[in-house]
Amino acid sequence: MTTTLRPHDLIWLTSRDALEGITETWVDAAWHTGLPVVVRRDVDNDDRIPVGVRGLRRDQRAAGWVKPGNVLRVVSPEELCVTADLLRSPFVTEPPVQVALQLAQQPWPWTWGITGSTGYALATGIPVIHADSDLDLLIRAPQPISPDAFTAWQSQLSGALCRADTQVDTPEGGFALAEWLRDGKTLLKTAVGHAWWLTHGAGRSDENTVYLSGAGYAA
Repeated sequence: MTTTLRPHDLIWLTSRDALEGITETWVDAAWHTGLPVVVRRDVDNDDRIPVGVRGLRRDQRAAGWVKPGNVLRVVSPEELCVTADLLRSPFVTEPPVQVALQLAQQPWPWTWGITGSTGYALATGIPVIHADSDLDLLIRAPQPISPDAFTAWQSQLSGALCRADTQVDTPEGGFALAEWLRDGKTLLKTAVGHAWWLTHGAGRSDENTVYLSGAGYAA
């Protein structure tokens, strides 16, 4: 498969042997090729895809690797926020899906999607969410976005039926939107494992810090 994969994409594999580098013993009992793994942030000298395996329990998470040729299917977070599909979901009455529906019925100046347990449930039909589940969201930001542009988004989430967390995905990495807006700084998660501080500043960057200008993030 030649599709460009990004963090948070869900992918289905050709076989159990396609999943490399896994040492956790629970994986063989909890995971099979009918279930997706999630693309994570990491790099590999052999150009393998970094993935995470989800088990039945919250403490069951494992990191592994997959060769690109062993990917059968890809579902992106953006594909999971289509209004018609959300309305048909068996989880439509759950608070996270209700919040996602409210967001999906409004125009936003960016591409966004659903990740985490809600995204996994929507993609697989497996009931891993409940009334107390959070909603994890992703905004794709290939270009800088002004902090003010997020006001309506955050305002809607602040009064939502469930806790909702948004990660902004930039070319440099991902960061927590609420923390950035609240504190003026946040950590940037990158593929090489660096945790750079993002702060509202002069729009410059160095080896360890990426500063956010008043007009949006600048890297």
